[in-house]
Amino acid sequence: MLEPFVSDDALVEDIQQARKQRNALHVWWLGQSGFLLRYNDLAMLFDPYLSDSLSVKYASGNNPHVRMMRRAIDPARLTDIDYVISTHSHTDHLDALSLNPILTANAQACFVYPRATQAQVNERITVHPRKWIGTNAGEWVEGVLEAVPAAHDKLEQDAAGNHRYLGYIAMMGPFKIYHSGDGVPFDGLAEIVKPRAVDLAILPINGKLGNMDALQAAQLAKAIGPKLVVPCHYDLFEFNTADPQAEFVPECRRLGQPFHLLRTGERLTLTSHP
Repeated sequence: MLEPFVSDDALVEDIQQARKQRNALHVWWLGQSGFLLRYNDLAMLFDPYLSDSLSVKYASGNNPHVRMMRRAIDPARLTDIDYVISTHSHTDHLDALSLNPILTANAQACFVYPRATQAQVNERITVHPRKWIGTNAGEWVEGVLEAVPAAHDKLEQDAAGNHRYLGYIAMMGPFKIYHSGDGVPFDGLAEIVKPRAVDLAILPINGKLGNMDALQAAQLAKAIGPKLVVPCHYDLFEFNTADPQAEFVPECRRLGQPFHLLRTGERLTLTSHP
C-alpha cells in the first residue's frame, strides 16, 4: 500500500503552520476528491473520504475496492472548518464514517450538499452542525459558495428540478476555486464556469464511472481558463485510478494550461493574486 506524502501528526502540524501565513490560499489534497482549503480564518472541506467503508462494502463482491493509498488522517482530527461540502451522494463523496466524525469535531460548521440528495443525507448524517444547507445549481451559500451543475455520466435532476450532482465555486478572499465534483464535460459547462474567472480548478481524471478522463480534464481546464488546474480522483482504489503523467501532463503542456500535481496530504499555497 502506498503511503501519503504527508499524514497524521505531520499533516495536523502542517495545517496549523499554514494558518500563520496570512493572505494566502492553502490547498491540501486528502485523497480521491477530498480537498481542504483555507484562506486566513475561512476553511472549506470538499468531499472527504477518510474511511474504509467502500472496501468493506465491496469486499466480497465482483468489484472489490482495494485501497492503493493509506488514508492521510483520522477525520476527527480535522478541526476549525467552516464549510463541509458534499458534491453528490456516492459514498466516496458522502461518507458517513468520514463526515460524522468531522461534523462532531466542527460544531460551528455548515454542511452543504445537493438538495436532491436529502434522503441520503438524512440516512447517513447523524450529527447536527450549525446549518444543513441543501443546494441546487445556480444557488449561493452565504455568499461564499456558488453551486453549478455536474454531469456524472449525464445531467440528472429530481422531480423538483434539483440537480443530483453539483460542482461548487468557492470564494476565499481574492481567490476563486472551482471544485467540479464528479462528472464529464457537457455543453454549456465552460460557459457557466469561464465567466467566474477562477484561479484554481480541481478536476477528476480517472475516466471511469462517469468521470472525465485526463485528456478531457486538461481540455476542460483550457476552456474555462483557470490560472492553475489540479487533477484528482486517482491513486485511491486499484480498479479506478489513472497516471496523470501519462496524458494529463502532456495535454496541459500542449495546450499551454498551467497545472500542479499534488501528492496525498501535500499542500499547495498560492500567495499572489493579480
